Amino acid sequence: MTTLIESEEHKALRAAVAALGRRHGRNHDREALWSEAGKLGYLGVNLPEAYGGGGGGIAELSIVLEELGTAGCPLLMMVVSPAICGTVIARFGTDAQKQQWLPGLADGTRTMAFGITEPDAGSNSHRITTTARRDPDTGDWLLSGRKVFISGVDIADATLIVGRTEDSRTGRLKPCLFIVPRDTPGFTRHRIDMELTAAEKQFELTLDDVRLPADALVGDEDAGLLQLFAGLNPERIMTAAFAIGMGRYALAQAITYARDRTVWNTPIGAHQAIAHPLAQAHIDLELARLMMQKAAHLYDAGDDVGAGEAANMAKYAAGEACVKAVDQAVHTLGGNGLTREFGLGSLITAARVARIAPVSREMILNYVSHQTLGLPKSY
Repeated sequence: MTTLIESEEHKALRAAVAALGRRHGRNHDREALWSEAGKLGYLGVNLPEAYGGGGGGIAELSIVLEELGTAGCPLLMMVVSPAICGTVIARFGTDAQKQQWLPGLADGTRTMAFGITEPDAGSNSHRITTTARRDPDTGDWLLSGRKVFISGVDIADATLIVGRTEDSRTGRLKPCLFIVPRDTPGFTRHRIDMELTAAEKQFELTLDDVRLPADALVGDEDAGLLQLFAGLNPERIMTAAFAIGMGRYALAQAITYARDRTVWNTPIGAHQAIAHPLAQAHIDLELARLMMQKAAHLYDAGDDVGAGEAANMAKYAAGEACVKAVDQAVHTLGGNGLTREFGLGSLITAARVARIAPVSREMILNYVSHQTLGLPKSY
């Protein structure tokens, strides 16, 4: 029942965050909203209380992002900083790493980006070529490689970089996670010119023999894959929350317009050609939210395998529902749907992000067909 009926605490959190979102609104100042959300404890609601967090989980954090998105002011870095990086450090970091990073991630005074995607290894994380090797004289790590489409590197204090180290026994490369501070020598960024309108910018990163101390490695060198997926499931759940919030925002705009806009003496929302697609969009968003809540519940309960399936399904469903809701909202408003006044036109591009990132819908369908249905792979 936990995933079907929201608790009173969750309802209260949803209402409080919705009020914050309405206060800031569509034309918000990102830094001001981030700061206030951090001070109120919303950014770190999933992080341990011992480090200044709320002691909750991804279920609570997804509520925060969804409601901010519904108010027109989603904070994309919530997906990355507390959900991926905060989770990985809280679960696998050393005591020193937790002390150094978690309090700041919890109150929003520090931010982390996440670097996994590479120019030649988009959906195939097994082809990551960013490598880390030990300096035998000092014990330092030396990282070399490239990353692409990494959000918010310019505003992040550090980036959690996914690299690969050589297994001394097999010689095979295995994934590992490293904390790379923004101004580390050899760590350079180049902004990608995007047509997407967003407060957070996208970057290509180059790591040219970036020297890091031994304690830059997060967790056990031999448990890299486990640690990596501990961050990727929350990323999918939070992307679903981002998409659901955006879809709800667009739908609310369309509903208000359809109630008020009168042609031939009747509000256009009275016509089923307008009303039914909006109702369908609402149903799809509600169904996606249910799967998102299931995924968050499984993840917070420690079921990484069950959460993996549900998180992928939630991300897929939310992405599809968001694109349809935004498209129908724009169509409902007609020409007004493309004006700055109503703020829907820019969402046409933004909505597609949920279909593409952090993993494409086709790769999710691959996951479900292989992992859930047991069908053979084509690759």
